[in-house]
Amino acid sequence: MITDFNSIPETAKIWVFPASRKFYLQELPEIITKIEQFLTDWENENQPISAAFVIKYDRFIIVTANDTEQSLSLEAQDKLASFIQSLENSYELILMDRINVCYKQGEFVQYKALPEFKKMIKDKGVSQNTMVFNSMINLKEELEFGWEINIMDSWLGRFVK
Repeated sequence: MITDFNSIPETAKIWVFPASRKFYLQELPEIITKIEQFLTDWENENQPISAAFVIKYDRFIIVTANDTEQSLSLEAQDKLASFIQSLENSYELILMDRINVCYKQGEFVQYKALPEFKKMIKDKGVSQNTMVFNSMINLKEELEFGWEINIMDSWLGRFVK
């Protein structure tokens, strides 16, 4: 059951799926429709899940579910993972690999494999002021202050000298 993103409690579970490329303008309406359909039908032990989503920077699918009254079963979480994998296959992109790095370069969001990003750091293509996206956040409240962060506040900061 889709609900307004702002009505989901701040302590609710959140998943951030960074895309390996920007979504194409012509893809977005179909992607949004597919997400809406999935969330409408998504259930937890035969009960509708109150869930919401946003797409940020035409590159991140962010899903949150109100799990404050009843924990989401592994089956419900697996259904979400399967759905995201179906989007990966349909649009030939990567969404499930959270170890790769999304970062801001000016106003643009870039996506790099971790070894490439480490090389950029070594080659001084990344500074201590670089903003990175922490796709490992778990709670909706972390989206505001723990998702888009300075590299020095992330686990990647240890590679920057």
